[in-house]
Amino acid sequence: MRREEARKKAEDLVSQMTLEEKAGQLRYDALPVERLNVPAYNWWNEGLHGVARAGQATVFPQAIGMAASFDPDLVGKMAEVVAEEGRAKYNAFSSLEDRDIYKGLTFWSPNVNIFRDPRWGRGHETYGEDPYLSSRLGVAFVKGLQGDGETMKAAACAKHFAVHSGPEATRHEANVSVNRKDMEETYLPAFEALVKEADVEAVMGAYNRVNGEPCCGSRVLQDILRGRWGFEGHFVSDCWAIRDFHESHMVTATAEESAAMAINLGCDLNCGNTYLHILKAYEKGLVTEETITESAVRLFTTRFMLGLFDGSEYDRIPYDVVECKEHLALAEKAASESFVLLKNNGILPLSKEKINTIGIIGPNADSRKALVGNYHGTASNYVTLQEGLQSYLGDDVRILTSVGCDLFRDRTEPLACARDRMAEAKIVAQNSDVVILCVGLDETLEGEEGDTGNSYASGDKEDLKLPLIQRELMEEISKIGKPVVLCLMAGSDIDMSYAAEHFDAVMMLWYPGSQGGAAAAKILFGESSPCGKLPITFYQSIEELPDFEDYSMKGRTYRYMEREAQYPFGYGLTYGNVRVTAASAEETDHGLVITAEAENFGTAAVKDVVQVYVKNLHSRFAVRNYSLAGFLKTELQPGEKKTVKIPVSEAAFLVVDEEGQRIKDGDEFELFVGCSQPDKRSCELTGNPVIFIKIKR
Repeated sequence: MRREEARKKAEDLVSQMTLEEKAGQLRYDALPVERLNVPAYNWWNEGLHGVARAGQATVFPQAIGMAASFDPDLVGKMAEVVAEEGRAKYNAFSSLEDRDIYKGLTFWSPNVNIFRDPRWGRGHETYGEDPYLSSRLGVAFVKGLQGDGETMKAAACAKHFAVHSGPEATRHEANVSVNRKDMEETYLPAFEALVKEADVEAVMGAYNRVNGEPCCGSRVLQDILRGRWGFEGHFVSDCWAIRDFHESHMVTATAEESAAMAINLGCDLNCGNTYLHILKAYEKGLVTEETITESAVRLFTTRFMLGLFDGSEYDRIPYDVVECKEHLALAEKAASESFVLLKNNGILPLSKEKINTIGIIGPNADSRKALVGNYHGTASNYVTLQEGLQSYLGDDVRILTSVGCDLFRDRTEPLACARDRMAEAKIVAQNSDVVILCVGLDETLEGEEGDTGNSYASGDKEDLKLPLIQRELMEEISKIGKPVVLCLMAGSDIDMSYAAEHFDAVMMLWYPGSQGGAAAAKILFGESSPCGKLPITFYQSIEELPDFEDYSMKGRTYRYMEREAQYPFGYGLTYGNVRVTAASAEETDHGLVITAEAENFGTAAVKDVVQVYVKNLHSRFAVRNYSLAGFLKTELQPGEKKTVKIPVSEAAFLVVDEEGQRIKDGDEFELFVGCSQPDKRSCELTGNPVIFIKIKR
């Protein structure tokens, strides 16, 4: 249903409601209006990488892992599954009048905040540090989730608007100072793309203030969103963020003042309970009935667009699509395309025929928590790395296992001595031909404030190191002298300097979803090649970064960093050797098209990502280094050469001035085309240079 038609229906329905009934629709747990046949509706649902918190569902890799795929089509297909399973569950639940939380069709996903600092605990919910990559994947997610049918299949929500990326500990009272250039250059592009290109149905405000204004009550942000960008959907607060107005930000004195401030400045829906005070605010003259009516109309417009009153073509989606074999196969494919191979001295892929005994060691080797990240659903079957290898190898290879250590405590059994599984780990390594060492974090060590139970800081990391006990395990295993493949399961930058120096291979698995172990086993033994690329920078140390609370982009991410990365954004090895051997640029009506020749000089069939970066050579407003401007994942057989075409939009050649205006400034540009960034470190790690094209336009 088109928005215009849905809004007319919403206006007609809302016009029949009393003020009290309209006010009751502005809560996330909207009240029923039985006399008008309006059922209760709970707006709060999550679908970041699968339908979350509502029972059985297909669990895909966490968002940061999906970002590593550099594959918008794959992200879009995942989102289609979220919508399909969400509809199936909604149809089944509502038929039994179960309208509880996490059972609606309004998914508060995706998270397109910029992962600007590796300490941020929620960074793994995002698509990484680059605004262009985030926008391409975010647009694909929204389009996949909302669909292109007569009615919306499900409603997506761009969050958290805007400029939110930690620290978690102070998010409820923090005032984030951001200059106009950084806002336009880094923090807003993904949100703008989701609004303008994908017509995202909802936007969620962040907890913090931006330049003095709380995000859920900001005239400046609303002017950007509804004014400049023409957003027509509904705006929802983060959960209990409006309460922060008077309890933490101290910009209001009472709950009714906070409610009035939020709704008067465009916040239609309250996740929390502050809008229980809307009627009191009305009685005090702080808000008009017209304002309450407008928010109710926006919310019912969404419900009509979803076909919740007139029916839709999706009402017949059966429950048995939930976690069906096709969805599980896609989850495994997504996991396999998310893995990033950071180091390989030739040990990978492993061969069954050359191994008699394999040792699987580490606290994340058989951990379900390490599969899922946060904002996850519940799988009916989880395949850990250990289980994946056991199933894949069967009786062909003897498998020995040891947890080695706890995730962060110094012992696994409370009554035992410290390092109580270390001897077992050493014994397993001594008796194995090759060791798979699986270390990392899980959502208890990096996540959202309030969702964690760790010894660190409110879900954020204090540094880039693994917990001490895991570092000790790595050192003990390295002393044994056996070949070691380290598999890292985490959602962010972890210092891999020791692993890179002492182990034969290092692979980043992220939080790979319920089928992650099955995918990893096949990758490790060469059924397919790793093809993921880092959507974030792995820094040498935390010392090179600005203060965590400093939102200036200077020194942050690959576009502005001043030192050499440990592992750069856009980097990732394969079992082949794909090089871009030639590239040219051609002008079109919509920008530039890069034609690149990619050739696989290796002996394995692989997928790789051809990447295009742009640098403005003369403008003083240009980013310090260069910016990703296009990419394409392509598949190549051994020895195959393929021509690929990658569009580069006009926006890639604009710069942002100090007033936040996108302008044309300078007419000479350098384009870099390859399977990585053009930086020295990437070229050293891959052994391949990139192609440089200098153009004037």
